[in-house]
Amino acid sequence: MAMSYPFPIYIILLIITIPRLISTVGKTEQWISSLPTELSKTNNNISGKLITDPKALEEASNDYGNLVHDSPAAVFRPTTVNDIATLIKLSFNSSVPFRIAARGQGHSTRGQAMARDGVVVDMKGLRERGDREVVKNNIRMKKANDGIKVFGDSKVGYYVDVGGEQLWIDVLYETLEYGLAPVSWTDYLYLTVGGTLSNAGISGQTFRYGPQISNVHQLDVVTGKGEFVTCSKQKNSELFHGVLGGLGQFGIITRARIALEAAPRRVKWIRLLYSDFEVFTKDQESLILSKNSKLDYLEGIVLMHQGPINNWRSSFFPLTDHQRILSLVTQHRVLYCLEIAKYYDHHYENTLNKEIQTLVQGLNYIPGFYYEKNVSFVEFLNRVRSGELKLQSQGLWDVPHPWLNMFIPKSRIMDFNSGVFNNIIQKRNITTGPVLVYPMNRNKWDNKMSATIPDDEDEIFYAVGFLHSSGFDNWKAFDAQNIEILKYCNDAEIKYKLYLPHYSTQEEWRNHFGPKKWKSFVQRKYKFDPRMILSPGQRIFNNN
Repeated sequence: MAMSYPFPIYIILLIITIPRLISTVGKTEQWISSLPTELSKTNNNISGKLITDPKALEEASNDYGNLVHDSPAAVFRPTTVNDIATLIKLSFNSSVPFRIAARGQGHSTRGQAMARDGVVVDMKGLRERGDREVVKNNIRMKKANDGIKVFGDSKVGYYVDVGGEQLWIDVLYETLEYGLAPVSWTDYLYLTVGGTLSNAGISGQTFRYGPQISNVHQLDVVTGKGEFVTCSKQKNSELFHGVLGGLGQFGIITRARIALEAAPRRVKWIRLLYSDFEVFTKDQESLILSKNSKLDYLEGIVLMHQGPINNWRSSFFPLTDHQRILSLVTQHRVLYCLEIAKYYDHHYENTLNKEIQTLVQGLNYIPGFYYEKNVSFVEFLNRVRSGELKLQSQGLWDVPHPWLNMFIPKSRIMDFNSGVFNNIIQKRNITTGPVLVYPMNRNKWDNKMSATIPDDEDEIFYAVGFLHSSGFDNWKAFDAQNIEILKYCNDAEIKYKLYLPHYSTQEEWRNHFGPKKWKSFVQRKYKFDPRMILSPGQRIFNNN
């Protein structure tokens, strides 16, 4: 049951007609540049957890992107969910509210988890509350067990209740203790559950299992009015659908109930090289549409002479073949790498090899450029971590990351390849970092949720990710390339959608969502966060 707090002064906002609401979006109350005096005078449960030392403020004014830097007035480190509700309620009832942003791992790229002159809620406080020490294989380690609990239900099967502040890597390890695991992941596991669910959560499993938001049974959310609400498809469904992919606009996720299935032990991990983009995409599409292959993972990588054959995402190709692959890149300028994986257990290994052989025989990759690995399930899912640690040791992780992530309709993916991969990228010759391109099935996404995919009749659309890394002195060149890519798509009338979106005007946000979804998004904002308190770094309703 939702906890109700008094807010009679603002109830009138909820009965204004929607057209009027849309016309007033962005005309929010004037914000103050420092916290209200009542915040510093409140009870010790709040004031004692507010941190204003320069180091904490500097950390909260940075993120993974390293491009935007907005300093908050304070950082709030809660130890209970009620702390978060109390903080938001205090802002909601203030004569002039202060902005609040939840921060998990700070893995946003454009300041989305920042709150200029407001309060950043450091969700690690909740995670550290649940940490306890355990000894495993004679190694003492911390285990975030209290915030991750596995259950079984005769109706819905196995599931895990996870605090929004918990990391996916900890969810993996905890559920594996029961021989279970979620089915949909992100490529990088050191992200919070609340953070990825606020966007969508995609990876190579999405074509089969849907994004992470499609695998959630239930949520606990603290809304922008300080209300604690449990929601699902059946209960408080508007909030449930709004929060999933809602960019933090309607509430802070404090718990998610996520579906589990039996976990495999091993993974057959394969990469195949292509020189023809059309052949490459046809093979990708046939694999994700086939009911016989039953692949568990599929992604695609673009290889160009500007970047290393093995990048920070994984070291896959053997050193003995690097020169051979580089010669092929030089010959064709661009190569396309199909990456697939099949999960299995030991008793299935013999039949798996036969199945993989049959599947590969139907693919049109370049003969002789077949590579495979046999790895543990954990090693596969956590494949990015070793690259991260290596870059950290070299001081190359905390650098600018001018990323661009897009969804492209299947009907225009050939035009995108021609105009971007074979033109803009080649012309600028600056690409550093992985470039991904892989298909997803539209029917695995729930359009009631806030997450937005291309408006197209195609059964398939493509995820394209330019995961750039740059120096502090040249990131603007990468940003200029991103702008040129978007301009090309706009001029060519390719109706793309940005994933992990960032826009500077509300008109751009309106175009991003489309008329129907934007109307619903605005309605939900005024219902669940009428004073525009939450997630100001997205710059949807607070453009300054």
